[in-house]
Amino acid sequence: MTPANCDRTAPPTARLRLITLPDQTSEQAGDPDQTAQDVIAGLTRQAKTLPPKYFYDQRGSELFEQICQLPEYYPTRTETAIFKQYAADIAQLTGPCELVELGSGSATKTRLLLNAYRQQRRSLRYIPVDVSGTMLESSSHQLLEEYPNQLTIHGLIGTYGPALANLPPLQLPTRMILFIGSTLGNLNPEECEEFLAQVSEALAPGQYFLLGLDLQKETGVIEAAYNDAQGVTAAFNLNMLHHLNWRFGGDFNPSNFRHVAIYNPTDHQIEMYLESQIDQTVRLEQLDLTVAFAAGERLLSEISRKFDQAVIGEQLSHHGIRLLHTFTDEQRWFGLLLGQKT
Repeated sequence: MTPANCDRTAPPTARLRLITLPDQTSEQAGDPDQTAQDVIAGLTRQAKTLPPKYFYDQRGSELFEQICQLPEYYPTRTETAIFKQYAADIAQLTGPCELVELGSGSATKTRLLLNAYRQQRRSLRYIPVDVSGTMLESSSHQLLEEYPNQLTIHGLIGTYGPALANLPPLQLPTRMILFIGSTLGNLNPEECEEFLAQVSEALAPGQYFLLGLDLQKETGVIEAAYNDAQGVTAAFNLNMLHHLNWRFGGDFNPSNFRHVAIYNPTDHQIEMYLESQIDQTVRLEQLDLTVAFAAGERLLSEISRKFDQAVIGEQLSHHGIRLLHTFTDEQRWFGLLLGQKT
């Protein structure tokens, strides 16, 4: 598979190129395509569900950035503190390295790594991947202003699988794929295995993988992070319905749903739902799909798994990625795992 020849913007100093992948699901997509099959399949199941990628239209990306600043949402501030403490150590372990970030968002934490690599007095190359073209374009321009005459960006607008299959040729001595922000927790065990296989396939021997993981901890701490007092997470969850309306000609009324987030201690995961508050019928015109919801019926919009560090280390090894070092905070709430392809 090759990327569509679709640069979104003229590179102002030949340092920026943004490519839209053929099967991307960003807010720029104008017509439903095969990716809509996951909406049809999810909404016609007995236990309704939708992939969390439909959170991320422009508004969803903005709301998630707000979530990351909430006092209850420990993952971002804890992971950021780990980066502040250990970014220089990571850069020293890998040497000059270009960064591929899956789900780049605003690249706030990645700046800490870029600063560490800048100390090596080498050129910097960043390959961000995000489904939101608007967010990717905005963050790329900001980064080029912050790292003048040193940073080049080759952004990919799309989902992880196609991006990993279409990474540009290597330009620096080595490469590191970043999957931070505990995003691995949004994948169920089968999806996790498939994703790690894709990462392993994308890495050449000797290249690196940096993985951010939310570790297992007390239920109260976890549930508070997904039920913030300001209601930002609720707005983020409900925004998925606005996104579906826009993409597929839907008539979801978000006020007829409510946000629910509970911790499942058996599977060690937060489960986030959209719960119908009334009996109702919803139509997605472009998909020719009508869906009935009973009062109290829940649609699963996201899981967020909490990991055992040793178990993930074994999974990485199974996929040919040797764990080199684990960086964590004093409370061991969060971990950054640095692995290398064997």
